Amino acid sequence: MKKSVITMMLACVVCSSQAQKTLQDGQMPQMPPFPEIPAKMPIGSVPTGDSKSFAEVQLDIPITYGPYKANWESIEKNYPGTPEWLRDAKLGIWVHFGPQAAGESGDWYARNLYKEREDHKAYKNHLKRYGHPSEVGYKEVLRDWNPTKLDPEYLTKLYQKAGARFLMIQGVHHDNYDLWNSQYHPWNSVNIGPKRDILREWVDACHKYNMRYGVTFHHEYTWWWWQTAFASDSKGDKAGVPYDGNLTLEDGKGKWWEGYDPRLLYGIDLREYETVDAMAHTGWSPPKAGIFSRHLDYCKWYATQWALRMMDVTAHYDPDFIYTDGTVQGPFTGDGTGTGYKSNAMQTVMADYYNRLLKTRGKVDAFSIIKFRNPTNGAVNTAEFDFPDSINASQPWIREAPVGDWFYAPGFTYDSDSMIRFIIEAICRDGNAALNIPMRPDGSIEDACVTMLEEVGQWMQINGEAVYGSKAWRTLGEGEIVNGKLKKLPGGGLGKQHADFKFTPQDIRFTVGKNGALYAFTLAVPEAGSQVTIHNLKKGQEKVKSVSLLGCDNKLKWRQTSEGLVISCPDKLDFATSLVFKIAIK
Repeated sequence: MKKSVITMMLACVVCSSQAQKTLQDGQMPQMPPFPEIPAKMPIGSVPTGDSKSFAEVQLDIPITYGPYKANWESIEKNYPGTPEWLRDAKLGIWVHFGPQAAGESGDWYARNLYKEREDHKAYKNHLKRYGHPSEVGYKEVLRDWNPTKLDPEYLTKLYQKAGARFLMIQGVHHDNYDLWNSQYHPWNSVNIGPKRDILREWVDACHKYNMRYGVTFHHEYTWWWWQTAFASDSKGDKAGVPYDGNLTLEDGKGKWWEGYDPRLLYGIDLREYETVDAMAHTGWSPPKAGIFSRHLDYCKWYATQWALRMMDVTAHYDPDFIYTDGTVQGPFTGDGTGTGYKSNAMQTVMADYYNRLLKTRGKVDAFSIIKFRNPTNGAVNTAEFDFPDSINASQPWIREAPVGDWFYAPGFTYDSDSMIRFIIEAICRDGNAALNIPMRPDGSIEDACVTMLEEVGQWMQINGEAVYGSKAWRTLGEGEIVNGKLKKLPGGGLGKQHADFKFTPQDIRFTVGKNGALYAFTLAVPEAGSQVTIHNLKKGQEKVKSVSLLGCDNKLKWRQTSEGLVISCPDKLDFATSLVFKIAIK
């Protein structure tokens, strides 16, 4: 053989060995064994590796056969675009529910129950409800959690009546507890706790009511989030007694959790890396950007298990979208919430998901949410709480917030005005809205919350044509200017400050409906017989053909002047929160 031919053959062998491995029909990847863990080093003594020079690791995970490969270039090239159903749906309800609700301490109870140093309310609540976290930790919360009043069918119907057209169902939070019959993770709701496949119950309810649904995954930064569980009290009778995150598989012999490795729940002690321990005892921040370079085998195992758990859900629960939490450009980026490792885990999951949809549905009519990611074909963006100051039509996005907090605590304010205004603030900027409804530990919701949802549903029933399928107009709105910017609903979880926040009828937002009509939302209901002036429609701008009020059969008086479109309101106004004017443009 000629040397060039041999060289070509060798090159083909190399290419073949580097090709994406694929799965046979009905096959799922195998989980690699848990790796050896190096001996611990003193807290804060090891610098993290440089994430910029660390090459992204290509995980050796076989995926469903198809055109999508586990890289961004392939995903962006093949993805047909975000399905139209997301714009049509506009409003979703977050089912941000799990065992952390048991603490009745708001968000991040699992992490915060170990925060004795900070005298955290979750730590104090845990002492009263369960005991000391060296003896009774979060694993016992999982054991005892039993949401006997959780009724996904009832709640899905209630949410649909409130106007929601999709659900965002929590699959696993930072606590690392899977809410489904997990193939790759033993700490799940079928094995421990309620002994129920909670995700399956929600999926079945969505199918019954023809509701789109996605599954959310928050377990990427579990490994640094859980580091509080490896600490101990700093003072008192239990000073220096390790919390239960330090327990081993062997420690479980003869106990209720025998056979369940605590490392698979809490992860491993990574406090040797600089800032990991210090940042674990703050309110939020992830550790310093970098790579957990003394634990690369564990990092690869961790990223692989992260991906396989998501692939398990896409294969067996057929979601309309998947969601990953974070603050940077994706999971496992080596910085921000992706600190610790760099890999193509997210691309692997997405490629498998989209290829699988081609086989099962014949098309990719789904999407993947990567929180805060820059515009990328194949991905949808979300962000929490606040709204951008201008229209954002560069990519599909969802603005998300909880009513009260992400997990239940007593004393939340349930206010339909706030929820409706949140929806309006999102859609006028060309986005979508998703709001978490807090659920008690037993799976029920408060009566005041039911009333709030019913009131939102009544408003949506009247004004839905201005919401569903809408897009932004040439400007998002008009009204009072505060510090050089249009006044808007405050950020944060919806609560008393939002219920008390004052708008006037001259604070107005706009959308364009699927029918081409312009809709103007007043953020407060004007007095009967008063006038509303829309300054963006003064003479010389778009010529108005007709004006009507949704939910009102009376013909309105209106005129275009040099000041704007002046609309005379009816003498009787039996409306709540916001009027919506339908404006036909010539």
